[in-house]
Amino acid sequence: MKLKFILAVSAAVFSATTMSALAAEKVKVEYWSNSLSPKFDGAMKELTTKFNASQSEVEAVWVDVGWDAFQQKVITAVASGNVPGLVNLPKPWMDQFAQSKMIEPITKQVASFKNVYTEGALKDATYAGDKQIYGMPWYQVTGVLFYNKDLLAKAGVKEAPATFSQLLQVAKQVKEKTGVAGFAPKVNEEFSAWFLYEGLDVVKDNKAVFNSPAHIKLIEQFKDAYASGAFPKDVFKMQFENRIAAYGAQKIAMFTDGAHALKRTKTDAPKVYNATGVAGFPLAGGETPFGGFLFMWSVPKGAKNVDAAIKLGKFLTNDESQLAFAKASSTFPSTNKSLDDAYFQSGAKSTDPVEKGTAVAATHIKISRTLSVSGLPDEAGMNKTLDAAVLEAVTGRKPVKAALDEAVNFWNKKLATVKK
Repeated sequence: MKLKFILAVSAAVFSATTMSALAAEKVKVEYWSNSLSPKFDGAMKELTTKFNASQSEVEAVWVDVGWDAFQQKVITAVASGNVPGLVNLPKPWMDQFAQSKMIEPITKQVASFKNVYTEGALKDATYAGDKQIYGMPWYQVTGVLFYNKDLLAKAGVKEAPATFSQLLQVAKQVKEKTGVAGFAPKVNEEFSAWFLYEGLDVVKDNKAVFNSPAHIKLIEQFKDAYASGAFPKDVFKMQFENRIAAYGAQKIAMFTDGAHALKRTKTDAPKVYNATGVAGFPLAGGETPFGGFLFMWSVPKGAKNVDAAIKLGKFLTNDESQLAFAKASSTFPSTNKSLDDAYFQSGAKSTDPVEKGTAVAATHIKISRTLSVSGLPDEAGMNKTLDAAVLEAVTGRKPVKAALDEAVNFWNKKLATVKK
C-alpha cells in the first residue's frame, strides 16, 4: 500500500514537472502594432488572449509602438539583432524595408494559406523588386464615390460614372448645367497616386518617368477640368474636412473618401445626405479604386523563430480575427470571406448612404491597391516638388510638359544618389 502511494506521488510530481518544463519551453513571440494603443487595447488584448489559449507551443506578447517612433525602432532592433517576431507595416514601409532587406521574404511560409487574402492585398504584400511576399495582409481602407443625385439629375446624368473619363465628363456637365463644381479630387496628397491609378509608372529603372506623353495627357485632363470649373478653384487647398463641408453645402457634386465620410453630413446637411448616391470609384488603367491603403504583418530580419511568427501572423489575419478587428476599428479586413460577411454586406440594398457605402467598399476593396511610390531617397521633398509642379500645370501657371520636366529632373538628381 505504501509503495502504491509513493508511486502515485512520484507520478504526480513527474507529471507536474513535465508540464512545467513544457510550459517553460513555449516560444514567446513579441509582435509590434503601429499606433493602436490605447484606443484599440481591448481588441488587441482579446486577440492575444485567444491566440495564447488556442495552442501550447507559442505565446504571443503584444507591444504597441507609436507611429513617429516605429520605423526607427524597427531599424534599431534589426541592427542590434534583438527583434520582435512580427512588425505591423503599411505598404509603403514594407516596400522600403524589403528593399533594404530588413524584413524576411515569407513566400514559402504563407503558400498554404495566401489565397484567403484578397487579390489586391496579396499584390500589395508582394515586393515588386523580387516578386516575393513580405507580409500577411491585415486591415485596410479604400475610397468610394459619393454623388449628389439631385445635382446629377439636373445635369441630365442618370447613373454614376463607370470610368474616370466619364467622371470628368460628368463633372463638367454638372458645372455647365447647375453652376456647381462637379468633382473635388484629392490633388494635394501625393499626386503620384493618380499616375499609379491610371496605370502609369512614376519611377522605372531608377529613373523618374512621369513626363511621358501619357502622363502629360492625364495632367491635361485635370487642367481642362479645372479651367472649366468642373473642379473647385480651391481644390489644391482642400483637405478631408473641407471636402465634406463643401459637399454638404452643395458646392461640389461628387467626391471620394471612405464609407464613413458622410456621417457628419447626415447631421449637418440631412437633405444632401438623403440625396446621396454611392458607387465604387471608377477603375482606370491601374485596375484599382482610388484611395486604398493596407497594413500588414511582416517578419523582421533576424527573427529567432520565423515559423512561430508565421503561426501568430496567420491567426491575426484569419477570417475571424480580421472581422473582429475590423468591427472594433471601423476599417476593412483583407480576406475574401470576412469581406463577404453580413456585417459589411447587409447594406448592399440599403438607401442609407453610409450603409450602402460600406457594402460597396467591402466589394471593391478586394481589388484595391495602395497607390504609393516607395523607396525614394527624399520622399517628402520629391513628393512636394511633384505636387508643386502639378499645381502650376493644372492652374495654367506653367506649361504641363515644362512643369513635369522640371520635377523629373529634380527627382532624377535625387535618385542618382541611391547606391545600386
